[in-house]
Amino acid sequence: MSPSALPYRPHNHEACVAQALADARTICQQHSARLTPTRERVLELIWQSHKPLGAYDVLAVLAEDGHNAAPPTVYRALDFLQQHGLVHRIASLNAFIGCTHAGEAHNGMFLICRACHNVLELTAPGVSSAVSRAAAAESFQPDDVTIEVAGYCPRCVSEPAHDG
Repeated sequence: MSPSALPYRPHNHEACVAQALADARTICQQHSARLTPTRERVLELIWQSHKPLGAYDVLAVLAEDGHNAAPPTVYRALDFLQQHGLVHRIASLNAFIGCTHAGEAHNGMFLICRACHNVLELTAPGVSSAVSRAAAAESFQPDDVTIEVAGYCPRCVSEPAHDG
């Protein structure tokens, strides 16, 4: 994600969502995977905000949309989107965020604002390399690396009510 597209900076969010959906269609087509209307709608809902959404948040919006979806439907859709690298699960929040590097092999690294709850997917190849080297030094073979960093985004850190 370019600096101009950070969640705490203005950007064309409609274009951001449209690009994520277009990327998802391409990735699913390349893998002969079926991006059903429900899966696509779940992905769209996740991308509509830079704040992570839990499965029941998604379910509530689907119900508002008139979908007759049950929790297993949403969990299956989220699992599909995760398997195809279109969303990440933020474990500390038990919620999901759209992947800004869909289609690229990468480690998930996230900056999570404690105040506004925005999440930014971070690109830091040096951190990825350091984790790989440290694991190798211990003869450990990681198959998944996710790093979550909690703190305050620039907008929230500059607000007078912030104590941090």
